[in-house]
Parts: sequence; C-alpha cells; structure tokens
Amino acid sequence: MRVAIVLNTSWNIFNFRMNFIRALQAQGHEVHTIAPVDEYTHLIAEAGCVHHPVKMDSRGANPIKDSALIAELFFIYRRVKPDIILHYTIKPNVYGTLAASMLGIPVINNVCGLGTVFLKDNIVSAIAMLLYKISFRFANKVFFQNPDDLKLFLDKKLVPSKAVDILPGSGIDLKRFQPTPFKRNEKFTFLLISRLITDKGVIEYIDAVRKLRGKGVDAHFQVLGAKDPLHKRGIQLDVIQEWIDSGTIEYLGTTNDVRGFINNADCVVLPSYREGTPRTLLEAASSSKPIIATDVPGCNHVVKDDFNGFLCRLKDADDLAEKMKRMAGLADEKLKAFGKNGRAKMEAEYDESLVINKYLAALSDFRQAS
Repeated sequence: MRVAIVLNTSWNIFNFRMNFIRALQAQGHEVHTIAPVDEYTHLIAEAGCVHHPVKMDSRGANPIKDSALIAELFFIYRRVKPDIILHYTIKPNVYGTLAASMLGIPVINNVCGLGTVFLKDNIVSAIAMLLYKISFRFANKVFFQNPDDLKLFLDKKLVPSKAVDILPGSGIDLKRFQPTPFKRNEKFTFLLISRLITDKGVIEYIDAVRKLRGKGVDAHFQVLGAKDPLHKRGIQLDVIQEWIDSGTIEYLGTTNDVRGFINNADCVVLPSYREGTPRTLLEAASSSKPIIATDVPGCNHVVKDDFNGFLCRLKDADDLAEKMKRMAGLADEKLKAFGKNGRAKMEAEYDESLVINKYLAALSDFRQAS
C-alpha cells in the first residue's frame, strides 16, 4: 500500500513516528510524508520516505486562513494518490480529511489532543467543533489518546461511534527510555519539559517555584523547551529572561535528546491544562522518574496519584507548590517506588508496540476490504 502520513511538523514525524514508519516499510508499504519543511525533513527522506512539503502554521487557529490548507492538501493527495492517509494533530485531521473526502481516499485520524479551543467557550471553539463534526463524518477511523477526549467527541456528536477507537497516546519506546541506577541529587532537582506557552502550565510552575523559594526550599528548578513568543499563547522573551536573570529557574534551552536531562532530574513536572497523552510524562515514567502533573485528561491517565507521582489541581500554583515540596521531602525508598511503579505502568499500558500493532491491524483491515 501507498501510505501517506500527515503532520504539522517534520520534527514531530522524526521524533515520534519513525519506529512506526520503519514497521510500515518492513511490511512493504510505500511511505509518503507530508509536513512543513524544517531541519528534520532531510532525515525523514534519508529514512526512505518520499516527502512532500506543505505550508501549515502550527501556532494559531484561524479557520478562514487555514481553509487554504484544504486546497493545498487536495492537490498533494491527488498527485501522490495514496491508498490511505494517516492524519495527526488538529489541522491535518480537519482540513486533510475534507481534502481526502473529495478524492474518495480513506483516512485514519489521530486526535493527539484537543488544543486550547476546547478549553474555552467562544466563537472560535464553536467553529472548531463544527469543523470537527463536518470533517469527521468522512473519517474511516478515529483514534483517541485518552477516554475523556473520546467521550467528549461522542457526547457532542462530533464523530460517528462506529469509527472510534483508543490508543495509549503515541506510545513510548521502552528500549530508548530506560531507567538508570537511582541517584538522588544533593540538591533536589525539578524539571519541566515543555514548549514555553501558557497552556502547558508554565506560569503556574514559575509561581510555585517562587512560593517554594520564599519558604526556603533549596532545590534546582529547571525548564527545558523551546521559546515560542510568536505563538498566540506564547510567553514573551523579556518575561522568560527575567525568570532567568532573577535566578527563579535554570533555563536549559532545547535539545534533540531529552534522556540526559530526565536522568539528571529527581522529578519531572507538567502542570498542563489538558493533554492527549503527554509525551514528556511517558518519557519520564519510562525512565523511572517520579512525576507531578495536573489532574486533567491525558495527564491523569499517565500519573496515578501517590503511585508513580502526585496530581495537583488545575491552574493552582499553591497546590503545585505543596506537591513539589512534598515530593522533595520524600525518602529515597519512596522515590524509588514511584519510579519503579511508573516504569511498570509504561511497560503494561504504553509500550509503543501496542500503538504500532493497532495501526498495522487497521491497515490490514483496509487492505483486505479493498
């Protein structure tokens, strides 16, 4: 089969889908990737994929502006003639599905997360839901990454019930993210891994850090992730610089390999507002690191409170600070238990092979049907 994979960045394909692509190639499928060009595009091509560049702004939500994507994807799909198209992330899911429907090409969509529009009740949210409802009528299958998102779509009648299925996020490569021997830092080290936008709870993390420093908690508070001031909810550079200059946080910049930073931390924190299945938490848990995350869909499926970490209340810096202080005060044996439990949870529920096999089975079904 000729399989097209469509995402909002080549970076996303290379970092999160390459094992799946290799599995497709091993079965003899011809893989075409469709995404904007970035520094990872050439690596995808070198892996044997046929890449097709597309213009796509992953930052904002402007349905009028984004509707031009339908035409662009339509012409790409018409030229490539894939047997099936796999869409990931919001814009490919919506606009790619509409384009594919005009050509009669079957699609499998993956709702990686609902995005900010579902956190608000306004005209943009209403338009987004309408677009989902229209486009998802044409989807042959829609994978969701947690049961809360699936239920929301069904309750709002945004997707036919016969088309839905669930996956454990994008899964985690258990061989790549392995535990290292337990070693507690002399000064307890918290690590937030996230793009610097408000939806990830970065402001709450900063507020919690300030509260802890004010109470005399002596710890390292680190942030690893890209600055994105042009994003609609991006944090401005001067604000981030003030955090750095004041010593509130230790900013680690960006990296192509997070494993060393995770292994050097004592606890990974993500106070996000909502997630599909947060990749950073999967990576941390697979590496046997305790986690603190928000008690919201996506996060609370990865973190079981007082089992492999702590859950805190949404947008509550006081509660986050309390959970961070509690974590830093735990004995080594409790931290080890959290790490061990997290790794076991990843092995049982989030192994990447579970995701790959489910996709391969779906493709096999389509092949037999055609």
